[in-house]
Amino acid sequence: MGLSTHVLDTMHGTPAAGMQVALYRTDGDTATLLKQFALSPDGRNPDGLLLDKHSLKRGTYRLVFDVAGYFKQRGVALPEPNFLNQVRLDFGVAQADQHYHVPLLVSPWSYSTYRGS
Repeated sequence: MGLSTHVLDTMHGTPAAGMQVALYRTDGDTATLLKQFALSPDGRNPDGLLLDKHSLKRGTYRLVFDVAGYFKQRGVALPEPNFLNQVRLDFGVAQADQHYHVPLLVSPWSYSTYRGS
């Protein structure tokens, strides 16, 4: 139970190691930063869950992934301005007693997400 994420770099076919990520709790137009971290070599939060079962509350959240910074760090030549800079995923937690996994599949030109398990 809790909240987790995982990022896969679909351009290189690898986890997005080193990508910077920020987690916010949102309330309307207000966003409160809860945590910032760089993804581990397997593309996950190095500390495990983003929020454990006691910290995850019903409400709305935002994950912000620094996609352009990650691909520039990997040496990918991006046009200026680049197509994707930061990917911002706003999502809701309706049942805080369940596990919410928010994966991101990303390239410099596209991304997709879903509620995983």
